Amino acid sequence: MSVFATRAYAFNSTRQAYLAQRLALANTHFTRLVGLIGTAAREFSEGMGLWITPCRGVHTLGMRFPIDVIYLDRQNTVVHVEENLRPWRIGNVCLKAASVLELPPATVSQTKTSVGDQIRIDFDEDGAKA
Repeated sequence: MSVFATRAYAFNSTRQAYLAQRLALANTHFTRLVGLIGTAAREFSEGMGLWITPCRGVHTLGMRFPIDVIYLDRQNTVVHVEENLRPWRIGNVCLKAASVLELPPATVSQTKTSVGDQIRIDFDEDGAKA
C-alpha cells in the first residue's frame, strides 16, 4: 500500500472538518488491489485515510477491522457513504463514483459527512491535487 503522507489531507469543506490528515494514495493497479489488506487496526488510526482512484466500489476481504467508506464523484462531491463496513464484506458499487476514501470507523459520524458534501483532497509534496 502507498505510504501515508504527512502533508496530505482530505477535508470536508461543507462541514469544516478534516476526514484525514495523513492520507495515502492508491492510484495504480497494484495499490488499488491491495488497499488496506494486511494493515493492522493500530496502523490505521484516527486522522489516517486511503484515497483510491479511480474506484467505484470496495471490499474488505482479507481485512481485520471495519472502515468507513466515502464515495466521491469527479468533483469530489460525496455521492454515497458506508459506515462501519466490516471485514470480509463487499461494499456497494456506485456508478456515480470516481474515487473512494477509506477511513477509520466513526469518522463519518464524528464529522457528520453526508451525501452532497464537498471534499478537498490535497497532496502538498507530490504535486498531486484534487
